[in-house]
Amino acid sequence: MPDNRYRAAAQFRAELRRFLRRSEDCARRNGITPRQHLLLLQIAGADDGSTTVSQLVDVLALTQSAVTELVQRAEQAGLVNRVVSATDGRVFHLTLTAEGRKRLAKVHEGLGPERAHLRALVDRLEDAEI
Repeated sequence: MPDNRYRAAAQFRAELRRFLRRSEDCARRNGITPRQHLLLLQIAGADDGSTTVSQLVDVLALTQSAVTELVQRAEQAGLVNRVVSATDGRVFHLTLTAEGRKRLAKVHEGLGPERAHLRALVDRLEDAEI
């Protein structure tokens, strides 16, 4: 008989992967790549409404060159703006454009039911004390 902790963890992992897959599909349906979606989400979720490439390297767990390329493509697509830091000319602060905010909102809205389902699953996982 399976241990309830492992059963809860296995179920959570499977549901999390399904959620991520639906999130990726929703991003594509709204004209952005899954990585662009994550980029936009991290920029929008930054405490001060902007972030830097170095900060994104950490949260996206990508290399500096991969994040730089992702930002360049997002900028070319009109999703983000890069603004040179007033205190350090080597640093760019990233913000969303109106189009970037619009696309992010569409993906976020498209995932409404899945987010609620995932939240309930997290609650059950916490109850299982794993």
